[in-house]
Amino acid sequence: MANSGSSPRLVTALALSLLLADTLPGAGQNPARNQNPTPQQTDPANLAADRVKANPIADPIPENTGAIALATSLRRLATRASMMMIVAHPDDEDGGMLTYESRGKGVRVAMLTLNRGEGGQNVMSADFYDALGLDRTQELLAADRYMGVDQMFGSVVDFGFSKTKEETLAKWGHDRVLYDAVRAVRLYRPLVLASVFVGGVTDGHGHHQVAGQIDQEVFNAAGDPKVFPEMKLPPWTPLKVYARIPFARIDDKGMFDYATNQYAPTKFYNYVSGVTTTTVPKANVVVPEGDADPLLGMSYLQFARKGLSMQRSQMGGMMRPPSAGVHDVEYHRYGSHLGQPDGEISGKETGFFDGIDTSLAGIASYVTSSPTEKAALQTELKKIQALVDQAQATFTPAEPEKIAPFLRDGFIAVTDLTDHVRASNITPVEKELVLHDLRVKHTQFNDALVQALSLTLTVGPACGQEMTAQPLAPGEKLPLAIGLKHNEETQLDSVGLTVESADGTALSSDSATPSCKDQVTVVVPSDAKPTRPYFFRPGIEQPYYDIAAPALRDSPITPYPLVAVARFRYDGVDLIMRQVVRGSNGPLVVVPPVSVSVSPGAGIIPLTEKTLSLTTHVRIDGLGQNGTGQTKGTLKLELPSGWTSSPETVALDSAQRGAERDVTFTVTPAKLVPGTEYTLTAVAEVDGHKYREGYRTAGYPGLQGTNLYRPATYRAYGVDVKIAPDLKVGYLPGTGDDVPATLENLGVHAKMLTVADLTADNLKNFDAVVLGVRPYEAHPDLAAASPALLAYAQAGGVVIAQYAYREFPSGVTPYPLSLGDNEKVVEETAPVKILEPDAALLNWPNKIGSKDFDGWVEERGHGFMASWDPHFTPLLETHDAGQAPQKGGLLIAETGKGKYIYTSLALYRQLPEGVPGGYRLFANLLSLGKAPAAK
Repeated sequence: MANSGSSPRLVTALALSLLLADTLPGAGQNPARNQNPTPQQTDPANLAADRVKANPIADPIPENTGAIALATSLRRLATRASMMMIVAHPDDEDGGMLTYESRGKGVRVAMLTLNRGEGGQNVMSADFYDALGLDRTQELLAADRYMGVDQMFGSVVDFGFSKTKEETLAKWGHDRVLYDAVRAVRLYRPLVLASVFVGGVTDGHGHHQVAGQIDQEVFNAAGDPKVFPEMKLPPWTPLKVYARIPFARIDDKGMFDYATNQYAPTKFYNYVSGVTTTTVPKANVVVPEGDADPLLGMSYLQFARKGLSMQRSQMGGMMRPPSAGVHDVEYHRYGSHLGQPDGEISGKETGFFDGIDTSLAGIASYVTSSPTEKAALQTELKKIQALVDQAQATFTPAEPEKIAPFLRDGFIAVTDLTDHVRASNITPVEKELVLHDLRVKHTQFNDALVQALSLTLTVGPACGQEMTAQPLAPGEKLPLAIGLKHNEETQLDSVGLTVESADGTALSSDSATPSCKDQVTVVVPSDAKPTRPYFFRPGIEQPYYDIAAPALRDSPITPYPLVAVARFRYDGVDLIMRQVVRGSNGPLVVVPPVSVSVSPGAGIIPLTEKTLSLTTHVRIDGLGQNGTGQTKGTLKLELPSGWTSSPETVALDSAQRGAERDVTFTVTPAKLVPGTEYTLTAVAEVDGHKYREGYRTAGYPGLQGTNLYRPATYRAYGVDVKIAPDLKVGYLPGTGDDVPATLENLGVHAKMLTVADLTADNLKNFDAVVLGVRPYEAHPDLAAASPALLAYAQAGGVVIAQYAYREFPSGVTPYPLSLGDNEKVVEETAPVKILEPDAALLNWPNKIGSKDFDGWVEERGHGFMASWDPHFTPLLETHDAGQAPQKGGLLIAETGKGKYIYTSLALYRQLPEGVPGGYRLFANLLSLGKAPAAK
């Protein structure tokens, strides 16, 4: 906080031209640099968190700015404590505990989330699978800003709900998951590991069980040099490992497994010791998450819950804040290298770091080869600790600059000590361990000193221009203004303002124009690669990602390509600030000159259809010929043998960047073979280059978007499917699905409805009305429209309600239904038995048989009803291995002259993937009102 009467001062960059070839992600590398790789190259995402980070946020939360941020930084400076939490999905984390340790105790905290939640639901948009994974990545990063967490992600994919650890490991591969964890631990070097999960059936979800198992296994594996030596990272052995006390029901019947809704014998396996016990793990550590923090003005749990509310795709942002008061969470210790009794009640501890010297002097504990060097190191570290203590004692929010001298002296002391350790005679292993911790402290002192001086690095448009809303194009020149704002009385020297690439390379400069002295110019090379996720997979069937950039493995995102950097000297110390260069819509990214896409990416061609209508989307982001914006090219389809399209080619002539265009082709197939997959690819040839892929931005308003790249291909299946003619269908969207668009494959143009449209006058115009997935969660006011829906069905209409996540509100169905335990059938190959083979719904216009359930993706369904009124008739039965038969997945009831149908089947997942049986069954659902048996 500035003194009253002080005025801000702005230092601007006078000239800079940045040549980015070889420096943007994916571009060629300089061989000379590769001979001696820098930390930015070996750890480009800064997963070790031992360098100053580039802030990607334009408007950080208040608690990460000003006096609160500085006070939190002082807490972190005072300790060497570090920990890592390992969980399965975004929103699995114990946010209260993480916030307590990070913000309350100053602990350096990381979280490894094994997958990105690709198989979850989405109440915010129609993003699913990999697009949803990108959304949930950004949501968790937003939540991390509250918890104060350094985030990492594994390389496996959330393939949907899994009931067993065995199924999960069979799909993911044990060593792949362990590799991700070992890499994360070796990079971050936490003293303590923790998980929400124990690695057993009390965790429920198979993904959760694997997270708990890996948390314990990596405890020893990360320190074993024989484990993954190809990683070429120094081994690291955490000192202790914990997991939260199971929260599942445990009683005389055993342990309740919510994944299977069954009891299992009470049994807990310790993956560190190899010992199995039949008693519930005892609490070694109790975390007071309900304690209030004066810096936050609320409890740690309450503050963490604000972060959890950022994960809107799963809960819509409607997160009820916890009450004030006691909220204790218990953790059990599964392993220790401190010689402590594990699992015994006598092992009660004051906290996770009980028995570990987390003072700065504790850094010297790495040194055993030289008692003299160890003693000297301890002495200097204690001096640094004293400077931090003085800064904490002197700090006041009104005058943060008063502690700058202490922080300056601490910064110098860490720098000098680093030089001493490098020149010392301790072993290379000890040296690297000490230097890692000193790098962390060096970075923390840098950040705290920047905060104490109230410095701000600004990046904006040059000379009063507007900041671009467009992505960066290869060859583009981008004018920017970079400034360093500080108080008038703060003297800064040797100010250097530059822009660097993602790998930290400093780039050359040029002269500014006389009329625009603060301008810098970024020149994107003509061969710059797009900024895209470093992880990808060829299709949703693969339950893990391929890694395009191994050095980025475990990173949450691909680093943004442009970083503004300020290097300057304050009172004899060299400081640095970094800021991601943002446009008006978020961090600037590089995109290809031409993007061509096809959406959806899969569908069907009814055998009765003579032609297929395929729409492609083309976006021109390139600079065009000689930078004029003029582009010339063509668009065509690569088709299976014997297929033709009209038009055959389309001219792509554009006069400006950012031009977008939809092009529709009428495709005439050769003879279709039922069940055969056909691939159609859109190809744009512009200015002599061919483009076969495109991007779309995954996300929703209020969330940082991420460009998702996909080949411009369409997978088409020839399907023997019929549908009643001239159907009029109304569709009330649920929590997000692509079903209405896929119905176009059946010739059905569904009318999208709102709850306000559900009136008697409107409903009478439809042959069928479909309620999207989780309709009553998506529309809290839908229950009030139920009388109109029920009256519509009574009058002869067909209502199709898709799966429920919670019990339907009372009175919204013509007869009672109950979810009970909300069963799910997650094995997509689970056998399906037809209970009513003569039912009209299963016979017209398509005869539904067992083959219609072949080739399904992810699951059979969620939300199988447990009980129902006798007016409902169950038509199908299915179940996972070991599960009781589930008959509540397709229920039909006559009501008056019409029908009411409930289905938990995951048709919303099958249709976008072109699953033939999904289309045939949905065609029957929509056609039911016109079926001969219904007349």
